[in-house]
Amino acid sequence: MKLDFRLSAAAIALAAGVGSTAAYATDGYFMNGYGASQTALAGAGVAYSQDAMAITLNPAGLVHVDDQTVAGVAVFMPFRSYEASAGGMVDPGSHSSGNNWFPVPDFAWTKHLGPDTVLGVGVYGNGGMDTRYTNPVFGGGVTGVDLNQAFMSVSLSQRFGQFSVGVAPVLAMQIFNARGLEGFKGMSVSGDNVTGGATDFSFSYGGGVRAGVEYDVTPALRVAVAGTSRMYMTNFERYKGLFAGGGNFDIPATVTAGISYNVRPNITVMADYKHIFYSDVASIANPSTNQAPFGSSNGPGFGWHDINVYKFGVDWRYNPLWTLRAGYSYNDSPLDKRDIMMHILTPATVQHHITGGVKYRWSDNMDVEFSAMYAPEKSFSGDAPAAFGGQHIDVRMYEVEALAGIVYHWNGRRELEPLK
Repeated sequence: MKLDFRLSAAAIALAAGVGSTAAYATDGYFMNGYGASQTALAGAGVAYSQDAMAITLNPAGLVHVDDQTVAGVAVFMPFRSYEASAGGMVDPGSHSSGNNWFPVPDFAWTKHLGPDTVLGVGVYGNGGMDTRYTNPVFGGGVTGVDLNQAFMSVSLSQRFGQFSVGVAPVLAMQIFNARGLEGFKGMSVSGDNVTGGATDFSFSYGGGVRAGVEYDVTPALRVAVAGTSRMYMTNFERYKGLFAGGGNFDIPATVTAGISYNVRPNITVMADYKHIFYSDVASIANPSTNQAPFGSSNGPGFGWHDINVYKFGVDWRYNPLWTLRAGYSYNDSPLDKRDIMMHILTPATVQHHITGGVKYRWSDNMDVEFSAMYAPEKSFSGDAPAAFGGQHIDVRMYEVEALAGIVYHWNGRRELEPLK
């Protein structure tokens, strides 16, 4: 138990230290999945918990997980660009964003307190929105935004026969930086707090709660629902002249429902539906064309809509040593043509995600996992407001992600079986 605790503490420190370097834009700006197993299934599995990373999706599923530690790292590569016609505020021509490689760690740990009671801990990065154009997009030099989010969660899960429930309070931290937005200073309630330099990062803290329920309809069929509340965050004081509400940038709520079914004893298929409530947060959802000044209670935002996400996965336990996984997800676009200027900073255009991965049982105690994700290029076009020149603007992005991780089973519960 001493070794168990020490490894857990070390992994928490590592993930907390590195997790804030991520930058994501998949389901809007939420990750497609957390950890190698979820990512291989395109984030599906609210009713199919495989390891301790279930704390990030449905803590009720941890009742199916043994005492274990999961640790991994992803390399995420978003490739973003825009093209603008001449004759307006936006720097014309074709330009690509830098900052295309991001290491993202994940960690989770579970411990049984009794036959049907499980304690869990998870530390993980959600990433956020990130762009860095070396050209003066809005006339102010190097231009972009960098929003990173990291979470720590502690959960308690309990099984009651075929029914299980889990609750996981979540602590959150955000870091934000904006550059090259000098052109908007005169449109703000606090012009000195609209944009900054390379080192002008602002921090925000807060939290919420994640909870879920799961029901085993039959030994082969399972259904589940889980959700995360809106996370109420302190304001970004350094950018109180940019975000609506004096720098407010709460994290939207989500809800997910899903089903898993064993079509054969060694093959499980799953389907999830997820809804993200971007419209509840003014700084994310308010149209950028709002007439109120930046930073005011009804000030301009990024103009994002709520989105629906549909996820499908297949888990094939090919033999006692190898598990093969594949997945696909599709999300609505959160973007609106009227806000095309702001979408240069937050080009969350991708909608299709194709994923796959493998797990190899290395020993009685350890599994190693690998997964990958590809989101094909998607463009989004619109015209800037007439007051800014009415330029035609096209933003586009595609994504690649590769992950590697381990699962260490503290009690060696699962025994290796001979190949058949």
